[in-house]
Amino acid sequence: MESHPVILFYKYIPIADPVGFVESQRRLCTSLELKGRLLVAEEGINGTLAGPEASIGLYVEALRADPRFSDIEIKVTTGDEASFPKLSIKVRPEIVTLKSPFPLIPDRDNHLSPAEWKKAIEEEDVVLVDVRNRYESVAGKFENAIECEIENFRDLPDYLERLEDLKSKKVLMYCTGGIRCEKASALFRNQGFKNVFQLHGGIMNYQREFGNEHWLGECFVFDQRMTVRVEENLVQIGRCAHTGRASSRFVNCLDDLCHKLFILSEEAERENPEYRYCPACCAARINQ
Repeated sequence: MESHPVILFYKYIPIADPVGFVESQRRLCTSLELKGRLLVAEEGINGTLAGPEASIGLYVEALRADPRFSDIEIKVTTGDEASFPKLSIKVRPEIVTLKSPFPLIPDRDNHLSPAEWKKAIEEEDVVLVDVRNRYESVAGKFENAIECEIENFRDLPDYLERLEDLKSKKVLMYCTGGIRCEKASALFRNQGFKNVFQLHGGIMNYQREFGNEHWLGECFVFDQRMTVRVEENLVQIGRCAHTGRASSRFVNCLDDLCHKLFILSEEAERENPEYRYCPACCAARINQ
């Protein structure tokens, strides 16, 4: 069977004509029969694409032929033909939406390599902060990491006041591939956190070198796979929201006003079809 890798990449770099760049990217991706998501803004590019291995290779070659992206880092994971249902390429105000109340320049001077990150959490007095969304953290996270209970990355600025007691600590933050941390780090430092570092390349980069060392569960991804695991001998932390069974199966709440992502085991859904509604919506339906 032909390999269908999934690539993740981003770069903060000025793009003067996002609309024109999107048009050229759409032509390229369509000609190579790639699927996935690509966001373009004046601040840069953020993409997750999947396709036949040869096509992915040609895409990366074409992207790096552009001087602006000659050094772009590409993270590769295992996928299949169903990883993405379609191709979506759009112009957005931001390549990852934070909606900071003040201007931010993404941080690039405080990255820790996976080896430096691992050494720091083993030998130093540090606090790990997961700046991903709530539902990502419940599937998997670094040991003892503080989870930001946010539904979307844009909620982080308002959540920061709940982390005030960390301002005097050495904070190590992480996300899936690094793109959110560059903005989150700048946000934290702007708000008085003096000793902030970020995991270069995110979880994906770390696991490529160290697997599940200091990691619990699976890594949430924004495609049809929902979660990925780098090794089989992991500590499962995902739990069914209704029964507490070990699971990493995500579904969307069936309520049209909710559609919240939550973990639901197959056994629980078979036992009670009402469990396709998240616990909050389930309770509301009972009390109607």
